This record gives sequence, structure tokens and C-alpha cells, in this order.
Amino acid sequence: MPTLALLVALLLGLAFVLVPGAVAYLAYRHPNAREPLVVGIATLAAMAAIFVPIALR
Repeated sequence: MPTLALLVALLLGLAFVLVPGAVAYLAYRHPNAREPLVVGIATLAAMAAIFVPIALR
């Protein structure tokens, strides 16, 4: 696997961990909005729905 592909995979993996975590933290800081775990899982599902079809091309 080329180095560029490994770098892109690493950055996407990092994004798939950090973005839902940050959104869940925001939901945790504002408890009247929603449950933090539900928000984090929904964000992860939305990211997967966007990036997986692109990666499978």
C-alpha cells in the first residue's frame, strides 16, 4: 500500500474517532439538547454514510 493511501487511511480513522467524540462532548455540555451517546453514534453513522460510498469507488 502506498504511503499516501496509508496517510489518508490514518487521517480518516482519526476523524472517525475525534468528530463523534467532539459532538458527544458538546451534547454532554448542553444536557437539555440530547443524550451524548446517541448524538455520538448518530454522527458516526452520518459520517459512515458519507465516506463509505466514496471509499468504495
